[in-house]
Amino acid sequence: MSDIPAALRFAESHEWARLEANGTVTVGISDHAQEALGDVVFVELAEVGKVFAAGDAAGVVESVKAASDIYSPVSGEVIAVNEELADAPESLNEKPYEAWIFKVQPSNTAELEKLLDAAGYQAAIGE
Repeated sequence: MSDIPAALRFAESHEWARLEANGTVTVGISDHAQEALGDVVFVELAEVGKVFAAGDAAGVVESVKAASDIYSPVSGEVIAVNEELADAPESLNEKPYEAWIFKVQPSNTAELEKLLDAAGYQAAIGE
């Protein structure tokens, strides 16, 4: 059974989003997603300064099984990317809720309310 922290919001495409105290949103992939992918071997990060709409592809996670797009769960500008993933992509497998992928300055924080809460995500993945 996947770990699904109650404090996070989830996209149906398996990204998690956490609203930070400073109003930014940190994005990563769920425990369920990393389990489905298998061993992560490479992460293609978005460019800082790039602006995405909610649902836009914002990067790629490659594993020994497949490559999977990472989608921005909210609209906004990328303000940081986790450069550590270049040398340690496996951290997405080891600690999916600590190994964030990018941070966004959201253009509309109300979009977070459209994402699934922990119970909704649990139901969506059939657990």
